[in-house]
Amino acid sequence: MDLQDFLIRARVLKLYRQALRVAGRAPGFARAELRQTIRQEMENNRNCNDKQRIRYLISDGLDRLKRLDEMLDMQGRH
Repeated sequence: MDLQDFLIRARVLKLYRQALRVAGRAPGFARAELRQTIRQEMENNRNCNDKQRIRYLISDGLDRLKRLDEMLDMQGRH
């Protein structure tokens, strides 16, 4: 694993942790399903070796996470 791979891996793990934290703010009835969806998205792309695709997936994940975070803020879930 070279430095670039290491840095990309760190970004993916950071995104995963952030997503799980935000999912923890979701209402109880939706929390487990949301966590499962996050995990499934990660698993679906686990074996992706295309660095450009991985960067796209990280960017897309951050956008989706931002929208979820904003939605939970609007619902008063801090």
